Amino acid sequence: MNKTRKQPDVDLMDNNLIYIYCLSESQPQCDLPADISDLNVLRVMDFCVYLKPVSEEEFSEENFKRNLSDIKWLETNAREHISVISRIMENATVIPFKFGTIFFSEERLNKFISSYSDSLVENFRQIKGKEEWSVRIYCDLNALSQEVSHLSEEVSNLENQIKSSLPGKAFLLNRKKTELIQKETERLCNHYGQEYFNEYNRISDSTSLNNLLPEELTGRKEKMILNAACLVRKENVDAFRGKADEIFKKDGTLGFSIEVTGPWPAFSFISLNEKVI
Repeated sequence: MNKTRKQPDVDLMDNNLIYIYCLSESQPQCDLPADISDLNVLRVMDFCVYLKPVSEEEFSEENFKRNLSDIKWLETNAREHISVISRIMENATVIPFKFGTIFFSEERLNKFISSYSDSLVENFRQIKGKEEWSVRIYCDLNALSQEVSHLSEEVSNLENQIKSSLPGKAFLLNRKKTELIQKETERLCNHYGQEYFNEYNRISDSTSLNNLLPEELTGRKEKMILNAACLVRKENVDAFRGKADEIFKKDGTLGFSIEVTGPWPAFSFISLNEKVI
């Protein structure tokens, strides 16, 4: 959900703003995380809202934007945001709010929930009994290029042509081979990435493709070829997680590796047509 920031028209909690973590349909049968100061649950209509008061010094529009450039502040608060939601979702289905979602009054919070109650109910229906899992697939391009001649008929034919050619022509064909291997390696990355995605898609209720991340963000030397979020029924999670081992046994020598993480809050599968609060 996108946050909308305006000047408050109603003071709340000694002029504090209201920071929202998530909603649940019912209160989990467990205590709230005790290590999060001022964390509270508020019943609004048929929903439980998990929130805490925060100061304008940190979360007014201007100060929030400034704090986003403070790496330590950002990491601490973003980690807390995900931690609170993850701990609540251990015992309840939740609709997560994006980091930094602020309401300026309880009145506006109530108005939001009242306005979107039907949409909230539908979102709960869609994600109930399911979990969001992340699937990232990487390729060691050097390892894959070593296998190209076994996977590409075009490269195999060119290699046979090189073997039967005179030295001068063989030299030129080898240059062509280098370019062809690069082209075929890229094609095979797309082919296998789509194939693996199809396998995960078959055991997911819904999927969402995310942008591929560069090496400086992944911290890996391998090329990312797939970055997907999958909504998986809880009874299918074991099969979903085991899919990576199946693929590795089949294609591990080709240089592909799969990173499966979760469960995560279902950010990728929540859809509300928000308007200004």
